[in-house]
Amino acid sequence: MAVKRFVHYYRLTKTYKQDFGRFCNLFSTKSDIESRQQFQKWHNGGGIFHQSACIDSTVLIEVGAIVHSKAVLGANVCIGSGTVVGPAVTIGQSTNIGFNVALSNCIIGDSCIIHNGVCIGQDGFGFFVDEHGNMLKKPQLLNARIGNHVEIGANSCIDRGSWRDTVIGDHSKIDNLVQIGHNVAIGKSCMLCGQVGIAGSATIGDYVTLGGRVAVRDHVSIASKVRLAANSCVFKDITEPGDYGGFPAVPIHEWRRQVANQICSSKKRTS
Repeated sequence: MAVKRFVHYYRLTKTYKQDFGRFCNLFSTKSDIESRQQFQKWHNGGGIFHQSACIDSTVLIEVGAIVHSKAVLGANVCIGSGTVVGPAVTIGQSTNIGFNVALSNCIIGDSCIIHNGVCIGQDGFGFFVDEHGNMLKKPQLLNARIGNHVEIGANSCIDRGSWRDTVIGDHSKIDNLVQIGHNVAIGKSCMLCGQVGIAGSATIGDYVTLGGRVAVRDHVSIASKVRLAANSCVFKDITEPGDYGGFPAVPIHEWRRQVANQICSSKKRTS
């Protein structure tokens, strides 16, 4: 009895799958079918690529990854499973892309390391209110450009530009869970620790270090060779190199005096 039920269920399931496939084909245009046919299996790793993509023969595209049309992948690039390389994305040689990475509207340099879950090139957070009070989206039409020898930690996000490209300079290192807004320009050899948030159109010089959970306001400029203590918040331009800290960020010796005064005041209140 159980065998008969299984056979009956299998026949129903098989018929359903066939009918569903025919139903879907009714709504597939000729261009859709041709577009699907232009994707093929890559010889090294088993991933999928579009025929119009320019891929070096040494590239590894793992199973579950997909490379879309007109993408360019240099020599010895590795693409992890679940990663999506969007249309016209360029990846330089010897760059390693982890699992479940989303790349769109971007150019990645040579010898970079992009860890799992990173998203690069998506729209930035830009809206305006019209005369009727409606929230309208600002166009986000430019790219994100990542330099050479850059490392980006897991689940970090870098938005594409709207009025200028979002730029990450050569040899910069970005920790996990970092948010970089649209139009941000970061110089070379910078270090951004975990949970840093940089709002849109900020400009950061070379050799800048941002401690964990530092926040940078939009349209702010930070000079080269600045170091910011963890949990600091930058509200206005920093024009001189040096160490800064606090909320808002001030020169480090001034911030330490503020902290010392707060400790003394709290001790007096409790005594």
